[in-house]
Amino acid sequence: MQLGMIGLGRMGANMVRRATRGGHTCVVYDRDAAAVNALTKEKATAATSLEQLVVKLAPPRTVWIMVPAAAVDGVLDELTPLLAKGDVAIDGGNSFYGYAARRAQVLEKKGIQFLDVGTSGGVHGLERGYCLMIGGPAPVVKRLDPLFKALAPADGYLHCGPAGAGHFVKMVHNGIEYGMMAAYAEGFNVLRHSKYSLNLGAIAEVWRHGSVVSSWLLDLTARALARQADLSGFSGHVADSGEGRWTIQTAIEAGVPVPVLSAALYERFTSRGEGDFAAKLLSALRFEFGGHEEKA
Repeated sequence: MQLGMIGLGRMGANMVRRATRGGHTCVVYDRDAAAVNALTKEKATAATSLEQLVVKLAPPRTVWIMVPAAAVDGVLDELTPLLAKGDVAIDGGNSFYGYAARRAQVLEKKGIQFLDVGTSGGVHGLERGYCLMIGGPAPVVKRLDPLFKALAPADGYLHCGPAGAGHFVKMVHNGIEYGMMAAYAEGFNVLRHSKYSLNLGAIAEVWRHGSVVSSWLLDLTARALARQADLSGFSGHVADSGEGRWTIQTAIEAGVPVPVLSAALYERFTSRGEGDFAAKLLSALRFEFGGHEEKA
């Protein structure tokens, strides 16, 4: 099967490599010519523009867009006039699920199919495979099954439902990820501040074997602590890419309680200093009502 990939960042490039290893042929485009050239050495066909990418694909074309969420509409605006009836456009990034239905409707009027594919795997997906959460028409998903099978590990992809369902499932997945990461971080912080002289790396390692809290995230925790026990190379400034916020907003709209996921998102805000003024006001109020001086 032939695939066109737009966006060759940390995930897009490795997805091309995995698809190629699975026997598929790929035409690739990125604004960074060096990223394109690197993949031509690994059997991919280079395109210097979206026009050239489309020309090099045989109909019906399958074009996978792997760019930041804010750039997807711009890419689709430029790409859509180049595509023909029967072609498929896939958004594999972390777009808000509500946009998928709108994009699908716009493309459907032109006879072009649209899939939203939530993609998880990060920089390790090349070897581990990518977990794919797919939204869109069932016949299209079925036709592209060989591609999904090559990209994902065994049992690692699912047609979740119509347009938007794939990105909705991926959104909740990332909200859960926030909570799990926060739980590990808080637990190891308690261990670090205990009265015992504990080897956190060794604890992470032993928990990986037979423990009920074992997971791939714990594997990565153990690796991080083995590399640098005090984590001094990190500032502790934790970004959030949107999915955590969307999960909580969606839960509020549905009246569903998500206290753990909410706390995990707010902790990320705190890590960036967004709670500093609140802490200062608390200190000021203690002084105002009780004359309490700040203590180092």
